[in-house]
Amino acid sequence: MIRAATGADAADVLALWNEVIAKTTITFTSTPKSQAQIEAILTEQPVFMAVLDGACCGFATYGSFRAGDGYARTAEHAIYLGEGARGRGLGRGLMAAVEAHAQAEGVHMLVGGISGENAGGVAFHAAMGFVECGRLPEVGHKFGRYLDLIVMQKAL
Repeated sequence: MIRAATGADAADVLALWNEVIAKTTITFTSTPKSQAQIEAILTEQPVFMAVLDGACCGFATYGSFRAGDGYARTAEHAIYLGEGARGRGLGRGLMAAVEAHAQAEGVHMLVGGISGENAGGVAFHAAMGFVECGRLPEVGHKFGRYLDLIVMQKAL
């Protein structure tokens, strides 16, 4: 099931996000998120949750791509699934929720930054209609190595 996240979901989002931060290069962030950061995100931008067997197993959100009114119709999204949630269609559901909400808010272009090591993430985005529009070699650094960032976009 996909649903809008609420403030009551902060602990679940925090736990999942920090697990992704600690164990993967899906995000280049290496500092764990705080409860206050998650509460702010849940207040300031739309967040959608994937729930399986009553437990949070993924979430997606979107927000500003860059500052300035010239970018007001472009947004950057993030989508994270727990290990056991992949391959069950939940990512597609989360992305559909993000796209529908963003489009209703007047977003024209949705952008995603995907780790060059995340072949599954690149394939997922391609299957969802995103196209690669840029590759930034070695701009990320995590776990003692440099990582490429693949930028993909989709017109809504």
